[in-house]
Amino acid sequence: MFLLNETPLSPDTAFTAGGISYPANWLRLASPAERSAIGITEVADQARADDRFYWNGDLSQPKAVEDVLATEEEGSPLMVQVYDPATEAMVDTDKQVITRGLKYAMIAQVKQTAGTLLAATDWRITRAAEGIKAVDADTLASRAAIRAASDANEAAITAATTTAALAALQLNWPAA
Repeated sequence: MFLLNETPLSPDTAFTAGGISYPANWLRLASPAERSAIGITEVADQARADDRFYWNGDLSQPKAVEDVLATEEEGSPLMVQVYDPATEAMVDTDKQVITRGLKYAMIAQVKQTAGTLLAATDWRITRAAEGIKAVDADTLASRAAIRAASDANEAAITAATTTAALAALQLNWPAA
């Protein structure tokens, strides 16, 4: 990113510096010495934060870690609404809207991953339950490892208290 007097400059936009107008392609064609001569500095673009954990990739805007009970702008509870055919209007129920936090979404993903990994051998468990053929020890050990990894991943997510801690988590699964 190019800066002139701490103001960002777009590489493909014309600009004026010291009373001189520069064409849109000048920043791309000028040498570093030419840019420096008129006070333009180049700084590295700030790394974008992970959008899974931060709003708009901005580290100063973390997403909520825990579930939050939603409220109206004035602070009253935001209730789930349903259509009432008698009045032909939406009416509040007795349930408050919940905005799900990162922990909820991450734990749901862990459960889905574990279910997908276990699904590959479910047919063997069904076959054994029907008395056709016993399940081999390797399959049982693999399934136990998947469940243990799922439990460990959920515990790590539950133990995290900040968005940064959740973003730093490395969820581990047994090798196939």
